[in-house]
Amino acid sequence: MNKKRTKIADISRGREDQLLEIPPGELSALPCPYEKGEGSAPVPAIPEQHKEKYDFSLDGVSALGLPKNPSPEEQDRLVEGFLSGLRKLLSKDDNWTFWQQLVLSLEACTHCQTCNDACPIYTASGKQEIYRPTYRAEVLRSIVNRYLKKSGRAFPKLMGCDIELNWTTVARLAELSFRCTMCRRCASWCPMGSDNGLITHELRKLFSQEMGIAAKELHAQGSVRQLEVGASTGLRPKAFKGIVEFMEEEIEAKTGRATKLPVDREGADILFLHNSGEFLSWLENPIAFAIILEAAGKSWTLSSELAGYEATNYGVWYDDVQFARVALKQIEVARKLGVKKIVVGECGHAHKALTVIADRILTGENNFPRESFLPLLEDLVCNEKIKLDPGKNDFPVVLHDPCNMVRLMGIVEPQRRIIRKICPKFREMEPHGVDNYCCGGGSGFAIMQSLNFPEWKSSVSGRMKMKQILDSFQDVIRPEINKYVCAPCSNCKGQIRDILAVHHAWEKCRIFYGGLAELVVNAMVDMKEPFITWEWR
Repeated sequence: MNKKRTKIADISRGREDQLLEIPPGELSALPCPYEKGEGSAPVPAIPEQHKEKYDFSLDGVSALGLPKNPSPEEQDRLVEGFLSGLRKLLSKDDNWTFWQQLVLSLEACTHCQTCNDACPIYTASGKQEIYRPTYRAEVLRSIVNRYLKKSGRAFPKLMGCDIELNWTTVARLAELSFRCTMCRRCASWCPMGSDNGLITHELRKLFSQEMGIAAKELHAQGSVRQLEVGASTGLRPKAFKGIVEFMEEEIEAKTGRATKLPVDREGADILFLHNSGEFLSWLENPIAFAIILEAAGKSWTLSSELAGYEATNYGVWYDDVQFARVALKQIEVARKLGVKKIVVGECGHAHKALTVIADRILTGENNFPRESFLPLLEDLVCNEKIKLDPGKNDFPVVLHDPCNMVRLMGIVEPQRRIIRKICPKFREMEPHGVDNYCCGGGSGFAIMQSLNFPEWKSSVSGRMKMKQILDSFQDVIRPEINKYVCAPCSNCKGQIRDILAVHHAWEKCRIFYGGLAELVVNAMVDMKEPFITWEWR
């Protein structure tokens, strides 16, 4: 269907046809060395065995693996479940966490469409109609007006809400809630303060809590597994302790000093929480933090308790109940150890979850002190409490701003003051700070691997970030020069790794990626060998 003719009511029609066929030729252009289009990575054709089993009717992509043809009875049950859940979303008593924000966002929108061009997915896709931030909100608003308001039930066409609530609508809307990274760039552009990222979150919550529909990587393999075994990655306490022993060996090899890392140290000042993905994919990041904290003589500890070595809380992206369970477990570990505060490492959504959203549930004695790693790291670096030589970071560095730390929390300058202190060739992305583009892996996309969704997130949702990275390094784009994308967020690193790999940017441009702590350790005077090894992973 042509993107310019896609109407709100079309989401409930023509189930056998895709609402959108993504035309690769319309994707936004990338700069040198991809100006001829070789950087494009279109979503591949759907295998026949998948066509018969899964629903691809939105845009030829499946994030959720929804069944194509549930029985009529199951379809009726799911539609009724959606309508029941929608009533709860709009009930102050049932949705006390976000009811006010949701209602204001639904009612404040003036349909000016100012937010559309702020959206990296809408822009990168060639401005496909169903990807504009307001489209899913308008679908939801039409359903509310028709099915929950008397005037809409009596005169649907007169009220401009001729949408049909059927399984086609529900299935497409579920998928559409996973075509938004909830970066909230649209909200920051809205003159009325309407938050389409929040609307996306509330839709996901409805599907999860009322209908049992959620991305398996976030639910069964995410928050559920975290509560069962200790981490969303499946990392168990015994394996974690083994990794800590390996970290000690690596630290001795890199620094020449034997180090015993603190684990379960009661009464420490700091409980340091890492995204457990760091321990499995980017161990150099927790190693770097350990080197920094030990060099500064800080009183700190890691925890081997269930959920005590995992900063992530995937519930923040889709389910308030799961979110609360994880947050309370993390606080329980800190209280048991008797530490003074929790410090969250380089994980953007963990910042959002534990230091902002958790305020809604961490009241009274559960209102435990918790903060970002950035004030601590800024103090150590900028007040010269550890010895650093900026000349050791003599390569171009660009900073990626994680949405949840920067746009949501307003933490803009500490990381820049650190990088300016230690990286003489630092340059900014444009735009940057609160206006920066999402990496394309936000709201869980970075870890979602269902069917052909990874291709979509690399070619569409991550496209504007890829363009930003390339634009930042155009003066040094040739592969003879090492370049570093500093992404102080684990999920952002995963997404940036994937988009760089899809476009072969390491081979073509020598663009590397990593965290902020690694740059600090690389500049430490006591480090005889470079900490950053420039080995692709």
